[in-house]
This record gives sequence, structure tokens and C-alpha cells, in this order.
Amino acid sequence: MTIDQTVGGQTVVTEPTPRAESTSGLVAGTTPYPWPYDGALTRQRTALIVAGWNDEWWARCHDPESVVDLIGRLAESVDTVITIDHAGPARSRRQLDSAAGTRPPITGASVVAAAGIDAFFGSPLDPVLRSLGADLLLLVGLGLETTVHSTMRSANDRGYECLLVVDACAPLDPDAVPSAVSMVEMSGGIFGAVGLTDPVLTALAR
Repeated sequence: MTIDQTVGGQTVVTEPTPRAESTSGLVAGTTPYPWPYDGALTRQRTALIVAGWNDEWWARCHDPESVVDLIGRLAESVDTVITIDHAGPARSRRQLDSAAGTRPPITGASVVAAAGIDAFFGSPLDPVLRSLGADLLLLVGLGLETTVHSTMRSANDRGYECLLVVDACAPLDPDAVPSAVSMVEMSGGIFGAVGLTDPVLTALAR
């Protein structure tokens, strides 16, 4: 079955991987492989990482309001929620547009300050996650092709099992969405897998 999902004005088409009959510990429809790879999803092992969650990235992104409800629903489904306050490169900082508004708070979330686009750079994120026993990461937030993508790559290098929840990510450039998804899925899921909010919620509710 082909899944079509509109993200940031772009249609992302994915072909789910055929699965064995038992999927009790898996998120349905993830690509390019069944996530998590060990089939042992629990809310205790899972952390929601909300990248780019500050007013600068809110102002930069295309239609950030569209992901707020999805992120909020995901936050209610796991025990660990961490928002990342990224310091962007000095060369790209700009005065915020007051008309863009501000990002809303996420109830119960902890805040980690990062020194760059990668949430692990110059931050305590790695030891915090390990102390909590969270090794399954749901990646969402503002800046699909920047903060979210960079953080996912870095998490993968550190041994975390990552799922890009693509409909809960706001891109800076809607045209970059298909490429951002493709880079995660290439080579059998070199950086992790890609999925959607509703199947994640269903799996965590089991």
C-alpha cells in the first residue's frame, strides 16, 4: 500500500516494507524498515526530541503552526519529552519578524540548550537520554532539513534508534522535504526510519 502524506506543501510518497504478521512492538507503515528494528517499542524507552523549538526557528519555518497539535499529541504519549533551544550560526541570525508569532510551550517538556544546529553539539543531551534509559528517539520539530535532520544524523552516530516523524516537522523550504526524507531512507535506512504521527500514537497506546 502506498502512503501519500503532505508535508510543508509537498507530497511525500512512501512504500511501506512488508512485515511479519506480529507487529505488536512496531510502528505501522515506517520506511524503509519496520521501526524499531528490535520490535520492542515502549513509552519508557522512547523519547520525543523536539528540535528547533525556539522563536528564531519558529519565524524561519514554513507553516510552523501546522505541527503544533501533532507534536503535542506525541508529547502526551511518551515519558520523556525534550525541546531543543538551538543557537544558530552567527552568519544566519536575523531579526525576528514580530508577525511570525512565538512557538507555544509543550507541557511537561524539559529544555536542553545546544550550541549549534545539531542538538547534541555543546549540550548535555546524550548523557541525559542515557541516564533515562531512552534509546528510541522520535525526531520532530522546526527545521526538518536543518535542526531535525542534523540531530537525527548525530543521534544515529551515537547508537540511538531514530524515527523521523515527518508530518510533525515544519521545513524551512517545502521543496526540500522529499530530499530530506530520501536521505534518511537511502541505503536501507542509514540514519533511521520515517513514519507518521498517528501510527506512532497507535503503537505506543498498545
